[in-house]
Amino acid sequence: LGVDVKKNVVVTISSDKGLCGGINSTSVKISKGIYKLNSGPEKETKYVILGEKAKAQLVRDSKKDIELIITELQKNPLSYTQVSVLADEILKNVEYDALRIVFNKFHSVVSFVPTVSTVLSPEIVERESESGGKLGELDPYEVEGGETKGEILQNLAEFQFSCVMFNAVLENACSEQGARMSAMDSSSRNAGDMLDRLTLTYNRTGQASITTELIEIISGASALEG
Repeated sequence: LGVDVKKNVVVTISSDKGLCGGINSTSVKISKGIYKLNSGPEKETKYVILGEKAKAQLVRDSKKDIELIITELQKNPLSYTQVSVLADEILKNVEYDALRIVFNKFHSVVSFVPTVSTVLSPEIVERESESGGKLGELDPYEVEGGETKGEILQNLAEFQFSCVMFNAVLENACSEQGARMSAMDSSSRNAGDMLDRLTLTYNRTGQASITTELIEIISGASALEG
């Protein structure tokens, strides 16, 4: 969404373990790009990091902008309950106008699409809908119960964020496994090639030294005969 806001929070999703190709560095690169796009005199951009790998890369040059770091997310199988608790934790700890969730969307075992999903704060949604922005009007909808528009938007924003987060962590976990599979496959192939080359070199060296010894023996014998 091309809504201009002051406080951006970039939620970077990465893995805790390595050996999965370039998916983590892609997420970090995209996150830094969003940071640059949304930096300006009256703007503020912060990071929320999921996973050890993005933490290791972003702590080096953006330590002061990191609001929250969450690791070991995949210790247990991912569930919506776990992710909604996590989303709640993020919302409690950061102030935001827009949350930009950066993850890898699974396309196939060898291809992942770096993706950014945006969740706007209830205040921004209200502002945009009232100014006739891209989000459309909220007034035509009938609302049952005693909740005000502000409360409904608050609930919607929280629910939307936990759904988007759940989708993002699942897509990223899927991409991570695919990337790890192809990275390990390449490693095994490379190791096989290396073994073949080393065996060949070893055999050649062995043959060369045997040949040298034979030449020496024959030369010695013919010298004696002479």
